[in-house]
Amino acid sequence: MAITVPETIRSSATAGERLVFRTLKIYLPDDYIVYFEPEIHGRRPDFVIIGPDLGLVVLEVKDYTKNTLFRLNHEEWHILTTSGDQAVIKSPIKQARDNVFKVVDVLKKDKSLIQTEGKYQFNLKFPYGYGVVFTRLYAKDFVEEGLYSVIEPELCLNRDEIDPDKEGFSEEILMEKIMNMFVVPYRLKDTLSKEDIDAIRYYLFPEVRISAEFKPPVPYQDQLLLSLHDIKTMDLHQENLAKQLGDKNRLIRGVAGSGKTIILASRAKMLSKQNPDWKILILCYNISLANAIQQMITHMLNEPEDLFDFNFTGGEVENPVKNHNIVVRNFHAWLKNDLKIKEGQIPNFIEKIKRKEAILPTYDAILIDEGQDFEADWLSLVSSLLNEQTQSLLLVEDRAQEIYKRKRTYVQDTGLSFQGRSKILSINYRNTAQIVKFAWDFYRKHSMLKNKVVNRELEGEIIAPQSTKRKGPEPGIIRANNFYEEMKLVARQMKKLHDERKVPYHEMLVLYRVKKTSKIPIIDIIQRSIKDAGLPYFWITENEQSKRSFEKEDGRIKISTIDSSKGLDFRAVFIVNTDSMPFPLEDDHEREVSLLYIGMTRAKEFLCLSYSGTSEFTQYLDNVLLERSKQKAEKVNIK
Repeated sequence: MAITVPETIRSSATAGERLVFRTLKIYLPDDYIVYFEPEIHGRRPDFVIIGPDLGLVVLEVKDYTKNTLFRLNHEEWHILTTSGDQAVIKSPIKQARDNVFKVVDVLKKDKSLIQTEGKYQFNLKFPYGYGVVFTRLYAKDFVEEGLYSVIEPELCLNRDEIDPDKEGFSEEILMEKIMNMFVVPYRLKDTLSKEDIDAIRYYLFPEVRISAEFKPPVPYQDQLLLSLHDIKTMDLHQENLAKQLGDKNRLIRGVAGSGKTIILASRAKMLSKQNPDWKILILCYNISLANAIQQMITHMLNEPEDLFDFNFTGGEVENPVKNHNIVVRNFHAWLKNDLKIKEGQIPNFIEKIKRKEAILPTYDAILIDEGQDFEADWLSLVSSLLNEQTQSLLLVEDRAQEIYKRKRTYVQDTGLSFQGRSKILSINYRNTAQIVKFAWDFYRKHSMLKNKVVNRELEGEIIAPQSTKRKGPEPGIIRANNFYEEMKLVARQMKKLHDERKVPYHEMLVLYRVKKTSKIPIIDIIQRSIKDAGLPYFWITENEQSKRSFEKEDGRIKISTIDSSKGLDFRAVFIVNTDSMPFPLEDDHEREVSLLYIGMTRAKEFLCLSYSGTSEFTQYLDNVLLERSKQKAEKVNIK
């Protein structure tokens, strides 16, 4: 069964389109991708098929009957409309041909996708083709009406060949026909790799780009082309979600690292593009996360549809787009700056809004990240400012990352039901399999909510993460005699990662639970140790200004509290002074478990936890070290 984007076809699609969609989905191989009506640089072909052993094929679908056709030639068709009038249209084959060559022109700009030598130099390295599916014309109709004189048999599919209920249908013939719709004389020597297919998706569908990874243009085009080997795209499941959320209110529940924020930002961009007159609001709890989303949105809006429309002089982007019609705020900044009210006034203002006594801004779409951190009356206030006609509210949450006690039900708080309007993201794309397992094992061991853990289903339950196949080193555990020694070891590890693994310093994050204790000035020792090692750093959580102004790619190691790290990710994360958790002055044990889980899942590739004292959590880490030692000894004995 092929992967389809979107997963289900829109209800307004024609009967013929629904038939083709269903047949392609069921009968094409599992590793094929079928796009229905994708927008590709101003064009909307009916179907685009990408297959590792196929290449790329564009299909147009026509529901014409024999009575529809009036006079045909290779260039244009005269057809009769349902009202009996005559219309002149471009030949469907020519439509499909024009669409595929538009696609080819876009893809040929990337050297990694073209043949650099040989007979077919400068052509795409994979075949491409096009065809037309006539869903209401049978094989006998083509013969009787002489259609093969104006349309090549190998470039069309008739009803017998596309409808599994017809006697003449054959899965083998369907595949053979699609494989022969090529307009180029060469075939694939080697199957397309995942990287090749990601590159095709990256250029054709700008919305799948993970724009947080987008870099400014470099002075020379060749350098840009060479740098694009590391392109980042959404997983197909994420792409499907972003494109098929539909209108009205929606809920996305996902595990840490599942791409929730990327989907939210992509959704905001799509809404902005489709509705340029809308006022769109993105809210989250964290100042640092609001800053990160702001940067992501700005990248997305300034990123050209065609990556090769760059100014290659190396200068700044001309007339950079700011946030257009999208406003990004952390909740309390929004209250203060946009609504001009304080948190304590919220209940009173909700009543005033109901009585139409308060004049506050309204929004056509509101998107909330880390929704689990929002109080009930916060959600009530937000939803009361939503345009009643659009009702476009997107809530994104992960209950395993809930560190603030919030009691609410969404129906009661927002007045909107999410029954049948929610999606689950259970695959962790951010972290390696080793980090996912390490963090989840810890969470299951310590969380009181472990009995509520499910793989799917109900609102309020915790989602168990599934990891991708990306592998990496086991998370490191450092046990030291005191905090000074601990930070020296951590600084040494950071320098080693930079020198030996080429991890940039701006891809490193140091997390701490508390700024200081009665015995140890935690943050002072962290900064001093990194400075003494000659490493650059920036303290994100020094004050509100530093939270709002930090830039990830500034060449400096970042230092932050675990609370403020939500929604962020770095290649290497060091959680120091872990023995301060669970924090003795914190009554909510569950919050401490969630905090450490959040900290661990910020790491994409390298994770290290260090401590020099004893706590419930460090005793668990001691046991992990002991278990690792036993396993190592057993392996030695086996050898």
